[in-house]
Amino acid sequence: MTIEIRPVTHAEAKEYLRVLPWVNGLPQEEPEPSAWYAGRAANPPQRKATPEQLDRYADELLTDWFRPQAAFVDGKVAGGSAIVSVELTLPGGRQVPMGGVTSTGVLPTYRRRGLLRKVMGAMLDDCRERGEFLAGLSASEATIYGRYGFGPATFQHRWEVRRTDVAFQTPFTDPGRLDLVEGAEAAAVWPVLHEQVRAVRVGEVSPLPGKWSGLSDAYHLVHRDAAGQADGAAIFQLPWSPDPEYAGELQVEAFEALNHDAYRALWGLLLDFDLTKRVVAARRPVDEPLRWMLTNSRALKLARTRDNLWLNILDVQRALTARTYAATDSLVLEVDGVRWRLETNESEAACTAAPGAAADVSLTVSELGSLYLGGVRPSEFRDAGRLTEHTSGAVSRLDAVLRPDRAPHNAVGF
Repeated sequence: MTIEIRPVTHAEAKEYLRVLPWVNGLPQEEPEPSAWYAGRAANPPQRKATPEQLDRYADELLTDWFRPQAAFVDGKVAGGSAIVSVELTLPGGRQVPMGGVTSTGVLPTYRRRGLLRKVMGAMLDDCRERGEFLAGLSASEATIYGRYGFGPATFQHRWEVRRTDVAFQTPFTDPGRLDLVEGAEAAAVWPVLHEQVRAVRVGEVSPLPGKWSGLSDAYHLVHRDAAGQADGAAIFQLPWSPDPEYAGELQVEAFEALNHDAYRALWGLLLDFDLTKRVVAARRPVDEPLRWMLTNSRALKLARTRDNLWLNILDVQRALTARTYAATDSLVLEVDGVRWRLETNESEAACTAAPGAAADVSLTVSELGSLYLGGVRPSEFRDAGRLTEHTSGAVSRLDAVLRPDRAPHNAVGF
């Protein structure tokens, strides 16, 4: 058996596509209801791509931002994955290049042969060569990607609330206005809104081209401030259900607000939409403030917490220098056996090799990926036995250094 790992040419695009689950109509998400989506099913029905769709996907495949690699076994594509070029917002607001892993699959008849490991190695090498010191992905299964150096870094909630349970703590008069708009108008609002959001939201990702095209198959709300500028938007569905238990369910698919007025106005309408009885929202931040705006905080019921963005730190020194920190300190971190001295204050950081220094904390690059944005505290990993504290109090100091103002969150994926 001859194995070759290399980029895909245009002539091989359709062969590469045929190994991907979503093209084959095969499962691409763990079979859990409410895993991600506002609806009750884990995924829409899987259908194999038609020849016409396959031709279109192949024509769209090879661009300067989509970089597929494939595993060829005896000349046949048996597995593959790709990197998309995106940006990630770090603590402190810096937006840095990140290689986003996507479109991954191995044919069932070629699994357990190490093909994905080889493909992943080639893709991460490509990221390093292009100066991307971070790689990220969204994992279909939680047990796969830790072995390649990825750790879950952001998390999301799926929640629901009965309309009859909703009452807000304080009265509100909207200084702006809400409009139900068509998809074309919403498609013009969302890119501008998202750019403003990702400038300040740690963990947010830049959108891929065409992210907000074709928004007609839903309802669209836009909030405008007193000056007429869009400062919030929501996308929602009101699907028909043959099951009386789920009839009258409003499903929130996307929601962004730049300020309290837009946030309060949008949720005020969505939670009191005529002829509905339940609101379901997925992919929401774990520190959603809506709960604390209600007179009954128990009305907002969590259905599931799910990891979202997984990070792999490809260059520890560059990554630790790129972000800002919440406290002043000096710590020696041993990452996969290599020691680094991290010196921080609230405006800048320095990370230098420290081969002769005693380590304060030891961890793997996978754990560092989870800690990097502040979505997981070092003390949680210590208590779970996943990192080692060599200096008494060092983990608590690292907690303070990495503490975020808000939980990292990304509403946009790739």
